[in-house]
Amino acid sequence: MHTQQFKERLEEEKGRLARQMQEVGRKNPAVPDDFEARPTQTGSEPDLADQAGVIQSYEENEGVLRDLEARYDQILAALARIEAGTFGKCAVGGEAIEPERLEADPAAATCLAHLR
Repeated sequence: MHTQQFKERLEEEKGRLARQMQEVGRKNPAVPDDFEARPTQTGSEPDLADQAGVIQSYEENEGVLRDLEARYDQILAALARIEAGTFGKCAVGGEAIEPERLEADPAAATCLAHLR
């Protein structure tokens, strides 16, 4: 697969992840390019059980958002490697990353030998 095709796949995933992050969070006004979780309910529920539900939904969204942001950062790093001309080279040893590894995950930064 050509680098341009990997770039297109990465850009597509980046857009999907950004949409998913907006579903469970919002842009953090204090930290550019960062998201913060938000509860699915409004937070104005008067009942204690409803308030507990708000807290639980916030915590669930926070966990989901953390995972989405981690993958989003991997995608951004892979796109930066494409721009720098280092895409497909192992970040640890500098050797070529196996084509099947890049096919499975275009954001892979290491070869199989250096997989953590």
